[in-house]
Amino acid sequence: MGSSISEALNLVIGTLAGLYIFAVLIRFLLQAARADFYNPISQAVVKLTSPLMTPLRKIIPGYRGFDFASLILALIISFIVSCLLIVLDGNSLAIVINNIGNIVAWCFVGLLNFILEIYFWGLLISIIASWIAPYSGNPVLLLIQQLLEPIMRRVHKIIPPMGGLDFSPIFVFLGIQLVEILLIQTLAQSLRLPAQFVIGI
Repeated sequence: MGSSISEALNLVIGTLAGLYIFAVLIRFLLQAARADFYNPISQAVVKLTSPLMTPLRKIIPGYRGFDFASLILALIISFIVSCLLIVLDGNSLAIVINNIGNIVAWCFVGLLNFILEIYFWGLLISIIASWIAPYSGNPVLLLIQQLLEPIMRRVHKIIPPMGGLDFSPIFVFLGIQLVEILLIQTLAQSLRLPAQFVIGI
């Protein structure tokens, strides 16, 4: 019975924290991409994250369009939740204290993986939408296009559309997979990352 309650708590805490970290990372990525601030989705993300973001931004200013306070906030939340999940799993607080450096490293890897997943699913949604609703004015689809535009623009300079066919998404997918294999998985293995305690893995 106790194990079931612990698993349920882990699920609820992990899910809620993951959704909030997703919103914080989306805010960071949209601002970096210079996405439409007045899009209703952008407005919702700003309202959701501002209570924690506003005081942190007074300490950690942005730089060249990058809102580093968002990344720090995401890392802090991930760290707190990871520590909580470790304790709820039956481990002592001493284990958490003795492994703070590793936990921070785990959370950093988790956030990197989370960002890659956002781009992966954003690109997939964009491709599907281009087939079934190529001229949709849906605010979610418009925001996804704006999020992907800086990356796609750089890829198009190297691999322009040929004969009306755009092969650049294939190479972006390939790039995401390579980063996950060569960087994320390598870091996770070197840190012996316990995926069940890390948001984004």
